[in-house]
Amino acid sequence: MTGKNQHVVPHPDGWAVKGEGNSRATSVHDTQREATDAARRISQNQQSELVIHRPNGQIRDKDSHGHDSYPPKG
Repeated sequence: MTGKNQHVVPHPDGWAVKGEGNSRATSVHDTQREATDAARRISQNQQSELVIHRPNGQIRDKDSHGHDSYPPKG
């Protein structure tokens, strides 16, 4: 079973890591890079997807750490 997708989102104190559907942040970091590194470790552990947002809330990037049903070839 895979865990919740992890989102890196803007936060009043910097950048937050939030599990999908959670109202509270898992952790808060000074920089987006620190938050992304923390979220990547969680998503790899839970075999879920990492979703990185821009400061305006739009999705900037995604990285899947789960078992993709159709992995890319080559």
